[in-house]
Amino acid sequence: MIFIKEKMKAIILQEPGKFQYMEKENPTELKPDEVLLKINKVSICGTDLHAFNGKQPFFTYPRILGHEVSAEIVATGDEVNQFTVGDKCTVEPYRNLENDQAVYRGKTNCGITLTVLGVHEDGAMQEYITYKASNVHLANGLEDDQISLIEPFAVAAHAVDRANIIDGDTILVIGAGPIGLGIIAIARLLGVKVAVLDLSKFRLDFVKNKFPDVATIVLSDDLEKDIKTSFNGELPTVIFDATGNKNSMENSFNLISHGGTIIFVGLFVGHVTFDDPNFHRKEITLKASRSA
Repeated sequence: MIFIKEKMKAIILQEPGKFQYMEKENPTELKPDEVLLKINKVSICGTDLHAFNGKQPFFTYPRILGHEVSAEIVATGDEVNQFTVGDKCTVEPYRNLENDQAVYRGKTNCGITLTVLGVHEDGAMQEYITYKASNVHLANGLEDDQISLIEPFAVAAHAVDRANIIDGDTILVIGAGPIGLGIIAIARLLGVKVAVLDLSKFRLDFVKNKFPDVATIVLSDDLEKDIKTSFNGELPTVIFDATGNKNSMENSFNLISHGGTIIFVGLFVGHVTFDDPNFHRKEITLKASRSA
């Protein structure tokens, strides 16, 4: 036993649209390569919202949600020496049950047996969890709010990495939600021109305030013209679609430059179609970006 009290609080998603407060057994065993974490804060992700609405494809019910985590080390296994009790940390919420071609090639974010905390296994919307120490990262010196945003920021960083941005590229981010904002923040550091497209005036005003050098574009009847205005008469060479909206994703093929790259970051449950002659004529590169 690693606890005096037997029960802890948790929130479980029993089925789409139905959360339930519960008490459950505290962790009773700590493997040699694990740490015991006290959960301080969990951010709510789009994945969690999709699960609540019954629109998350990689999901089963009931499930305890939560993978954007701020935590504290409470205990360490016998083989763990890189952490001290009291350390603040976050978790890398992805692990592969087996090695496969993707894992051997370093793409551990999309292995066949990938398991995501709070999606395929119970997550962090409970007081304590045990987790493999190799998937825990120190975050001392940061506030809990900041720590719980490390994972979504890593998702944005991975998406930018997928684009292989070079000097002279022009970037259009479609969707100014949390992931889109992360993409904007990181892409700006590469010294390239960035613009963002969104429906929400609130979100676009936020971008104007935080990133005054980023052009903001609102959806209009002459969208291609408005986009070209932001890029000196040209279409962007890279588009990140962070909406998960079918119409937006399909329209991105019309908004990309010849020889350009489209990164689908947001997830849509269903089929996305495009005009093949246009795809070939422009020699578009299309990539998915999953997790981090």
